[in-house]
Amino acid sequence: MSRIGKLPINIPSGVAVTEKDGLVTVKGAKGELLQAVNPDIKVHIKDGVLTVERPTDEIRHRALHGLYRSLINNMIVGVSLGYKKELELVGVGYRASANGQVLELSLGYTHNIYLELPKEITLETKSERNKNPLIILQSYDKQLLGQVCAKIRSFRMPEPYKGKGIKFVGEVIRRKSGKSAAK
Repeated sequence: MSRIGKLPINIPSGVAVTEKDGLVTVKGAKGELLQAVNPDIKVHIKDGVLTVERPTDEIRHRALHGLYRSLINNMIVGVSLGYKKELELVGVGYRASANGQVLELSLGYTHNIYLELPKEITLETKSERNKNPLIILQSYDKQLLGQVCAKIRSFRMPEPYKGKGIKFVGEVIRRKSGKSAAK
């Protein structure tokens, strides 16, 4: 039995979950999300508790069981509480500024990078003296938020020698010693 898939999901007040023809809809205070579910996997909603069931113990069904339970749980948490990610720019002269839904990044290239974010994501930047600039992203869609963070991070990945680049707040970068330590 899937340890993740068999866990029931408690639906908080203020969140409406409906399942019709393999499509799970979750509505909450922050927004509305949809997820198509494989026809083999059954979703049951009863008395404010959602359960996901699979027909057999085949490897494919076990994988889908845990997957859809996690996706639906992320949707419920997203529309009720929301998700927040913070990115930190480490490097001399690295800057970030927000202009509506457009993020402007200065990352040491010959040009600035402009990225227009989807309307589901709220953007905030912080630049304090003697601290690294921060990009704060919030959304109710965990999948979209992670995808946008990965895109922003791909502009300047953290490098292992000096640790310069865009990293998540609290992320530990494995550091390498330079040439002088090899002797």
